[in-house]
Amino acid sequence: MRLYSVAIALLLVLARSAMAHPVPDVPVRGYFTTNGSGNAIIRVEVDPRVFEEDPENEPYLIKAVLDELKKSELETMKKQADEFIRKTIKFYFQPLEVNPKFEFSFIGHNTNKLVKADDPVMISAEWKTKLPKGIEGYQIKAVDGSGLAVEFLNFVDGKAMERINVLFPGETSFLLDVSKLTETEPKEKKEGAVGIEGGTGDRVVTFGEFLRQGFVHVVPMGLDHILFVLGLFLLSREWKPLLFQVTMFTLAHTITLALATMGVVSVSGAIVEPIIAGSIAYVAIENIYRREYNHWRLVVVFVFGLIHGLGFAGALGELELPASSLFIGLLGFNVGVEFGQLAVIGAAFAITCWLKDETQYRKYIVVPGSAAICLMGVYWMIERVMG
Repeated sequence: MRLYSVAIALLLVLARSAMAHPVPDVPVRGYFTTNGSGNAIIRVEVDPRVFEEDPENEPYLIKAVLDELKKSELETMKKQADEFIRKTIKFYFQPLEVNPKFEFSFIGHNTNKLVKADDPVMISAEWKTKLPKGIEGYQIKAVDGSGLAVEFLNFVDGKAMERINVLFPGETSFLLDVSKLTETEPKEKKEGAVGIEGGTGDRVVTFGEFLRQGFVHVVPMGLDHILFVLGLFLLSREWKPLLFQVTMFTLAHTITLALATMGVVSVSGAIVEPIIAGSIAYVAIENIYRREYNHWRLVVVFVFGLIHGLGFAGALGELELPASSLFIGLLGFNVGVEFGQLAVIGAAFAITCWLKDETQYRKYIVVPGSAAICLMGVYWMIERVMG
């Protein structure tokens, strides 16, 4: 009993982070032209919440609040953004590291204009520069220990490149060969560099980047989704019921993930998140009062899967995919989510396989485990409705 109390206490601690608004990755957009001018623009978008000690538990800065701030307060925020960028990202016009001189302004999310009073506010840092002659390429690095991932997106003559990097702290982007934008007769491309015209491997790289993102949005970032999958697992360890449930859940969240990412469906997170929490509690309660799997469970799982897909869409939407990379990014993210779910199920099998007796398994694993999951679901639902 003591062990169950410790487990529940641990889950309550983890619950605080799972109910928070995740801070989006930091997008770094490079804009280049082939008109021979060598002009380039580097833009970074910063969420002001990153200035706080616990950004995920901070509310978004919205337009209504921004409009009430004094000029001195706005200038302070711009300085904070500059400091944040310099400790989070390194910029290279290879072979040299460069120190961008940014100009700052306040914009909506994903470079949109601020229109409504409740629009979230971002800080845009823009550096207009000229590529130096002799440059080998443009590259960035996510500084180790910064705590946030950085997106490396590039546009040539207004068209988005299909190759995208999502860099975890300590990682360096691919080298974008921009030498031909400054030289009449450009030097030979550096080994490993990627040309501005793109290549056949671009989609593979982008697929892999978003596969990884999909995985980490389940393990370890998606505690609520982890508990839902564990709720499916606890009803039955037999492979057929488990396969049917996971397949139905996958089908459902794939549908809404695709529709929401493409803008066909839009549901507020204030509605989606409490329902996700309620779905966790519901499947856990079913595990306690229903001893055997039946096909009604598939209907329940499908409906809740549609809701979970909207939750994943919110995470994918934060990654700000250009239209040219939307399908491949969506596919990679979805496959990553599936791998994350399989990892959870595999771990659950490994932890419980020693207990062969089904009566003992239900008594010591299914019922107390489902009770703990139910408590978390109810806790999250209350927090998300009230907060």
